[in-house]
Amino acid sequence: MNELEIIRHKRIDGLSLFFDTVDYRTPHFHPEWEILWIVDGPLSLTCDQQHYRVETGELVLFSPNRPHEFHKIDKSCTFLCLQASPALFRLDRSLAADSLFPARFLPDTRPVKQRLLALCEAYFARRELYEFACVGETCLLFGELLSAMPTHVVSRDEQERLERRNRRLLALIRFVDENYMHKIRLSDFAEAESCSMHYLSHFVKDALNQSFQEYVCSVRVNCACKLMADSEKKLLDICEESGFSDYRYFSQAFKRQFGLTPEQYRGLLVKPENAVIHHSLHSLERFYDDEQSKVILSKLSV
Repeated sequence: MNELEIIRHKRIDGLSLFFDTVDYRTPHFHPEWEILWIVDGPLSLTCDQQHYRVETGELVLFSPNRPHEFHKIDKSCTFLCLQASPALFRLDRSLAADSLFPARFLPDTRPVKQRLLALCEAYFARRELYEFACVGETCLLFGELLSAMPTHVVSRDEQERLERRNRRLLALIRFVDENYMHKIRLSDFAEAESCSMHYLSHFVKDALNQSFQEYVCSVRVNCACKLMADSEKKLLDICEESGFSDYRYFSQAFKRQFGLTPEQYRGLLVKPENAVIHHSLHSLERFYDDEQSKVILSKLSV
């Protein structure tokens, strides 16, 4: 599975804009810049081995190829997401932001949010030649943000390190995807990668902010959640298909991740209306069409 990006939202080359209601999105990365505006939070965010609680109204900025993950806290979190390819800006150098939070460096985030609103109105209305307005607003938006925030030029060496790390991270994710339903060991991946266990243990902890076995367990739990949502299979069968060795371990894993037993979790499942649901080993998200997005947009203010 390619965790660079699960779903493509692009309508304009190099530019994507969408509303997303997320329960979880496990560690992933993509080559675009990404801005989140939390519409209905809070959101639990992990990036660079740090955990953050992001509240309604806050902005978050991710540099390209920076692994991060999302989890709901008390309820599903809805945010506006803007993804923009670095190629859109035609810079002669690669930049990276040194912080995730624009509000720490902007005296007032309202002008940035007003620009985001203008961008959304053009993007979802899709009037004639709306592409010019969208690309123009996006360039001005990032110009304002990156002029105010601390940044650095990404050197060739740093870029190569990022690419090597992300290739290995993607290989690890694929390895778990292909083997989580069976007994799985980090030593098998170490052998395939020709790496030492010591190095890979630290790599997994640094990249995923959890141990290898903790990550495998989370993938199994997410698989079980998907099977519960998509089928009427017995929980014992779901336990086995998800790769758990016994039901007690299965139940304990659910309690750790959700604070609920599998039976309680299944009892609370509600299929949301008027949204496209994407439910996989790595995410439970709901996406909205243009008309639904306009409704959410009409409730936003700065």
